Amino acid sequence: MPGRLEPESVPRRDFLGLAGLWSAGLAILGSIAGMARLPKPRVLPETSSQFRIGRATDFAPGTVRVIGEQNVRVIGTNEGVAAMSLVCTHLGCIVSEEGGGFGCPCHGSKFDVAGNVVGGPAPAPLKWLDVSASADGSLVVDKGRSVAPGTYFKLA
Repeated sequence: MPGRLEPESVPRRDFLGLAGLWSAGLAILGSIAGMARLPKPRVLPETSSQFRIGRATDFAPGTVRVIGEQNVRVIGTNEGVAAMSLVCTHLGCIVSEEGGGFGCPCHGSKFDVAGNVVGGPAPAPLKWLDVSASADGSLVVDKGRSVAPGTYFKLA
């Protein structure tokens, strides 16, 4: 017989019953927590790296168009159409046109008209981007694909 200060022992059947109830309760709580996470997507969709810039006829030789929301400069020449990123290769600032080239307002990098580094801390030239034609005849720039500097999309 247990004394006053010793706890009463729990019979084995009661212990197993309580363990089963606690296990079921934890399983139900885990299921509820899992279901509560379902409405929120685990992977968020990325914006497309491709965007349309217009028809080929919009880019006659000598045409220069800056697409501000994409930070891209598109030029039309006798060789075709080319696109160049306006994102500085140093720390990602947006360069602006100045004095026959481009300048980074943040850290002073300088680039020539072709995007080559002529001064400052930028480690690489500005990226030239892939230009292609879509099925409907409009031109598409892919910011996710770099091409060699001086690469033009030939207009028919």
